[in-house]
Amino acid sequence: MADGVDFSIIGVEALLGKLSSVSDDLRRRGGRAALRRAGNVIVEKAKANASRIDDPHTGRSIAANVAMRWNGRVFKTTGNLAFRIGVLHGAVLKKHPDLGENAPTPHWRLIEFGTENVRAQPFMRPAAESSISEVVNVFATEYEKSLDRAIKRAAKKGVPP
Repeated sequence: MADGVDFSIIGVEALLGKLSSVSDDLRRRGGRAALRRAGNVIVEKAKANASRIDDPHTGRSIAANVAMRWNGRVFKTTGNLAFRIGVLHGAVLKKHPDLGENAPTPHWRLIEFGTENVRAQPFMRPAAESSISEVVNVFATEYEKSLDRAIKRAAKKGVPP
């Protein structure tokens, strides 16, 4: 499970220039909001992929359990902004499961990664891989907007950003 997704960002010189003129606090505040918006692109694609796999005859919905959460552990240890995107409720298979709309769907792992008897039908990984360029574009535009707002606010107050 050590394979990752590598990519290079080209053409964000204006954003990097603005970053150098803003304090760490303003950088983090705007970065978190921009990162959330960018992550929502992957969440929406994962939900769309999961809804194609979900069995409409059961009450459980994998698409309803796809979510994005703030990763406080990464932030506390490294200072980097991070969100986790995944399926809620863990992987515990219960004997008498709840069958409601937002019920736990631990079987998503069996579908995503497959078993020795059932082939894999990934829905999370393709959502991330197919939207890398869109995610980077959304992040760059949203972050640039938030930095522009922060610089304007600081200029109004007469305080250096």
